[in-house]
Amino acid sequence: MTQYLDFEKPLAEIEGKAEELRALARANEEMDVAEEAAALDAKAAKLLDELYRDLTPWRKCQVARHPERPHCRDYVDALFTEYTPLAGDRNFADDLAVMGGLARFNDRPVMVIGHEKGSDTKSRIAHNFGMARPEGYRKAVRLIEMAGRFGLPVVTLVDTAGAYPGKGAEERGQSEAIARSTEMCLRAGVPLVSVIIGEGGSGGAVAFATANRVAMLEHSIYSVISPEGCASILWKNAEKMREAAEALRLTAQDLLKLGVVDRVIPEPRGGAHRDKAAAMEAVRTAISAMLKELEGKSAEALIKDRRQKFLDIGSKGLAA
Repeated sequence: MTQYLDFEKPLAEIEGKAEELRALARANEEMDVAEEAAALDAKAAKLLDELYRDLTPWRKCQVARHPERPHCRDYVDALFTEYTPLAGDRNFADDLAVMGGLARFNDRPVMVIGHEKGSDTKSRIAHNFGMARPEGYRKAVRLIEMAGRFGLPVVTLVDTAGAYPGKGAEERGQSEAIARSTEMCLRAGVPLVSVIIGEGGSGGAVAFATANRVAMLEHSIYSVISPEGCASILWKNAEKMREAAEALRLTAQDLLKLGVVDRVIPEPRGGAHRDKAAAMEAVRTAISAMLKELEGKSAEALIKDRRQKFLDIGSKGLAA
């Protein structure tokens, strides 16, 4: 059953009525509700178009966090073959908030790394809701270093509210681990492409997205802080999250103008969760294009390209 967001309540009512009619028809074969159900479907499709035609930044935050939105594991299963997970940071533990390993993408060997949020209560707790601890970032460092050793392109899939802020994580060097992961991304002598598939929160996202090419799904978000966190700091009121979302310029469309990301990947009508297969194929196309752009470049050229990309951030699109 589809989970509806707050602003989708009118849509839920229409689609619910259509399903009720079909349920009645299934229970009574003499009932003919095809015409009425089709009319409701058409009305729902029109409303869905209207709702998603021009989403506000806060509504995009809600869509990016939708519990049914495809997560890293879904993309790995759909887009990569021969995936072999690699575990642990060889120091403390294996952080399940970060998954990664060797795989093939379009029959080309790659290293794939990403945040995994989980899909139900049990798995979300196991994966710590995609919020990595230091050992998660140290695992990523190890895998990127391995990719560099074997000349494998790196694909990262970003979907995290941010790095885990717990006491244990701080005691084990959370900020240092994030910095090391970001540094390793900058130093990698292989093509590195990143896709923001849901939330790109703070340094926890930057540690994976310091790439030659960065793409965002149409309704994903990427920001230094969550709207709720920003509102709590600026206005001492988390209920101001809508105003904060506007001010943060966290949408894919704004960040493309600012030069923070390189491309926006279109999503199916109603968000990636309404047609996961189509969303995943769009991501496949984007990753293929980004890797093709980097083909044949030397390690020195890739490092220079990546460094210049981040030095140039802030040089354009600053007009409000």
